Amino acid sequence: MSFGASSFWVPRPTLASGDSFSFGRWFWTVDKLLLTFVFALVGCGVLAVAAASPAAAQRLSGARFQYEDMYFLKRQILWVLAGVPVMLGVSMLSVGWARRLALAGTIVFLAALLAVPFIGSGANGAVRWIQLPGFLFQPSEFFKPMFVVTTAWLLALRFDDPGLPTMQASFGLLVLVAALLIKQPDFGQTALIMVVWLVQAVLAGMSLWVLAALAAAATAGLGVAYLTVNHVSERIDKFLTGGGDTYQIDKALDCFRAGGIFGVGPGNGQAKFHLPEPQTDYIFSVIGEEFGMIACLIVAGLYIAIVVRVLLTLLDEEDPFILLAAGGLVTEFGLQASINMAVNLKLLPSKGMTLPFISHGGSSFLALSIGMGLLLAFTRRNRFLQASPYVDRWWTR
Repeated sequence: MSFGASSFWVPRPTLASGDSFSFGRWFWTVDKLLLTFVFALVGCGVLAVAAASPAAAQRLSGARFQYEDMYFLKRQILWVLAGVPVMLGVSMLSVGWARRLALAGTIVFLAALLAVPFIGSGANGAVRWIQLPGFLFQPSEFFKPMFVVTTAWLLALRFDDPGLPTMQASFGLLVLVAALLIKQPDFGQTALIMVVWLVQAVLAGMSLWVLAALAAAATAGLGVAYLTVNHVSERIDKFLTGGGDTYQIDKALDCFRAGGIFGVGPGNGQAKFHLPEPQTDYIFSVIGEEFGMIACLIVAGLYIAIVVRVLLTLLDEEDPFILLAAGGLVTEFGLQASINMAVNLKLLPSKGMTLPFISHGGSSFLALSIGMGLLLAFTRRNRFLQASPYVDRWWTR
């Protein structure tokens, strides 16, 4: 192979096809270590839901419907069988097609968010879901990864033309989404999306003075919410003073105490039967009881490994869009996991946020699968050809 006056040979795998969607190209460019970490996390999730399923079935059974012990496990397996192919399919997209998917998804799921106040279904005082045949669809879960990629695209345009008001446009979209989420109300998702946007904006060159002003505004907004929204003030008061109804967190801590270092063993947990939402919000406590502190550290270690792996991959990234999109997606993923685990350990007020790929739930698992598929697409690299400055990055088109 020759390039003008210089010639050299670079070992290259045989690819199955010349198009950007071929399995051969995907196999040689996908980050296999990152994919291994994700599959390990999904496997841990199936085991965790298996442990939580009897407690959830007993807690949710009533006069109108009786859940069998493994009902939630069976549903989780179905979501895994549906979600994993979606994740792999999205990861095979080129960067260009992944961006188009996210832009289209932003429009679709923003429309769904706008429709929630009119046709949404409520639970526990919040209206966040739309009833579909067979399951409840939560638009905000699907909107999050789409929003992250869309804002990355807008902010990346600043690198081509600094005069474009893309920072203002992305901030306007953030304000609209925050207003829709607060109306549900869903303050946890609102805070998560705002933090992710701030990380992307800083990476895109936001002034530290503007960052400080936004941080001050966010703090003031939290103060206003504390003074005017009972839901917010009650949770903060419980967290700070330990007063009022602390049933949820007390039962979560009982699970960790019962499990100790090695756990009581699969199926032997008793404290989990007193947990609220053991299959979703408090599934990390179920892991603590049945599998012990070591298992909890392994799960936390997998989240850390995923975040660190992506950040290491991005250290030498020169494309601002990929840097902002992948950086935003992994920030969202890591923050959501951290918030859920911190709530279970009484380090943060209750947020009603699922543990990624561990908690039971169709909307959550499918949305996370799409988000991780986008992250895998943006972190694809050809390790054989990456060192050559003469090779076009065909997988980004």
